[in-house]
Amino acid sequence: MTDISPQIDWLARLVAHDTTSSKSNLCLVEDVEAYLHGLGVTTKRVANEDGSKTNLYAVVGPAVEGGVVLSGHTDVVPVAGQDWLTDPFVLTEKDGRLYGRGTCDMKAFSAIGLSLVPEMLAANLTHPLIFALSYDEEVGCLGAPDMIDEIAREVPAPSAVIVGEPTMMKVIDGHKGISSFRTQVTGYTTHSSQANRGVSAVMMAARIISFIEGLSRELEENAPPASTFDPPHTTMTVNVVQGGTQLNIMAGACSFDWDMRSVPGDDVGEVFGRVQSFMTQVETEMRAKHESCAITTDWMTRAPHLAPKPGNRAVELAQALTGQNHTEVVSYATEGGQFQEANFHTVICGPGSIDQAHQPNEFISLAQVEAGTAFMRRLIARLRG
Repeated sequence: MTDISPQIDWLARLVAHDTTSSKSNLCLVEDVEAYLHGLGVTTKRVANEDGSKTNLYAVVGPAVEGGVVLSGHTDVVPVAGQDWLTDPFVLTEKDGRLYGRGTCDMKAFSAIGLSLVPEMLAANLTHPLIFALSYDEEVGCLGAPDMIDEIAREVPAPSAVIVGEPTMMKVIDGHKGISSFRTQVTGYTTHSSQANRGVSAVMMAARIISFIEGLSRELEENAPPASTFDPPHTTMTVNVVQGGTQLNIMAGACSFDWDMRSVPGDDVGEVFGRVQSFMTQVETEMRAKHESCAITTDWMTRAPHLAPKPGNRAVELAQALTGQNHTEVVSYATEGGQFQEANFHTVICGPGSIDQAHQPNEFISLAQVEAGTAFMRRLIARLRG
């Protein structure tokens, strides 16, 4: 087995930073910055409005066109309520596995890249490797777009983007998009014995949820025949509902969160428009009883799909580095769709299994860290002078 202790050390370093999405990621960014600055690599932050979180990108090698972007998010999902057998923020090795929050999703990819920066600098690269570390991927891919825009403006045009989400080093050229919504229903409160006077926000929300379920079944029945996604169709789910105060009170308010995971080719705006049209119909009925009733929906997150496309240079590169001659698609969303939307050739390929993502006792195998390291070294060799 190849010596991967430097990669493990860097993974331990990144895992030790609790970058749960509800918290700042500045501790991790400052650590990475200090390391890169110590090696003479210039970095650039692209922060959120209040500066509490930031993206970070850095160009290793000459500032010329044809480089390769190494994309990874710095945030992780919460550990609250999960039954962990080890400290989630202390990397723990056991039975060929490395346990800790973010080990596979997706700090291992970034750790491998960062550990190899000295090798990148010694390689006399003819084209650069560009680190692109984002914030708030786990809560809707919120951070990356500003960084992607700046890279497009300020960095000589890269030839490929590799998003290192856990794929077991398989080459992924397509994923679903995700949009999430929050609908607020305002009813009119009365005693439940006077149901003729009141408007139950919970019951009106239930009608809308039922409509969404029916629309989801319609999308299932009309799945694109050639779709290779699992499931092959766009899905719509409602997974959070809050409303009402007491059994004998007509509910004055109800809110529910819902999402749409769309396959390439389905028009998210058109599907949302159908839901909105039904909501307008329900709201009109509600207001006929009391004018204060209302239904509002916030479109909270929009992460576009990654569509398989012929001539994708990033796919060709990943295939050359892995020796694979085929590609696959996945149903989860990544920042890859945002890079593709900005006209970057993009592929998803990284160490670890998505089966471990977001789970208690998340882990990545030592074998996958070794495979990811070999992949990165082959990439360095490909860009070597």
